Amino acid sequence: MLRPFLRRLRQNRSFVVGATLVLAVALAAILAPLLAPYDPLRSNFHDRLAPPGAAHWFGTDHFGRDLLSRVIYGGRVSLEIGLLVVMATGLIGTAIGALAGYFRRLDNPLMRLMDALMAFPAILLAIVVSAVLGASVANVVIALSVATAPHTARIVRGSVLVVREMEYVEAGRALGASDLRLLFGHVLINALAPLIVRLSYVFAIAILAEAVLSYIGVGPPPPTPTFGNIIAGGRDFMTTAPWVMIFPGLAIVLVVLGLNLLGDGLRDVLDPRMKL
Repeated sequence: MLRPFLRRLRQNRSFVVGATLVLAVALAAILAPLLAPYDPLRSNFHDRLAPPGAAHWFGTDHFGRDLLSRVIYGGRVSLEIGLLVVMATGLIGTAIGALAGYFRRLDNPLMRLMDALMAFPAILLAIVVSAVLGASVANVVIALSVATAPHTARIVRGSVLVVREMEYVEAGRALGASDLRLLFGHVLINALAPLIVRLSYVFAIAILAEAVLSYIGVGPPPPTPTFGNIIAGGRDFMTTAPWVMIFPGLAIVLVVLGLNLLGDGLRDVLDPRMKL
């Protein structure tokens, strides 16, 4: 069963292109100490705002720091934040959605809480939480997890509501299987497809949101290299040194495009009925 699934993934053009882009960025982030030509935090005021050239392929910023090195290391921090948000959102959203969908008495209170959180735009909620907690990588992860978990819980709940009424679940219940065994051993496993697709988009949302939070000053504090911090540092030099914003912006575009294509490919393979 695994082999046909992998074959369908390889045959899906969106998945292949998206996975290639994401893998390339991830490898660059992992191998940052080997690929980065300079220390991303080292300042050199003699090379301040130097344009792209042989010495600095992406140019330098207003402190003379090499932009290529900062973008490579920035990918490491931004991907780390995205991955942590995916893990936290997956655990919290899955737990809440599974409990609400399977146990009817918990459905109303849990979903009303999720509705209350979803009443606020996700990015606005993340800004408020991050501003209250303070600027740090951990607090950005908490803020984005709070903002993205409610919709994830809604998706898991919808899948669980459908699967819990299937005949094999009713048969297991008739044979005396406990609710927890049915929920984790049968219902949740068969409701994972929409969750996997959702989490690929959460990854992209987290990277974009981190850039927004860093740009307005409530993300990871400088001089930590993240895509958002690099762009924020170049906003005062948009006309005189546009490369300071262009290259990290292109990095965000590549990562988000790759994750969206990967999510589209997973959606087409896991649920062909949703394919347009």
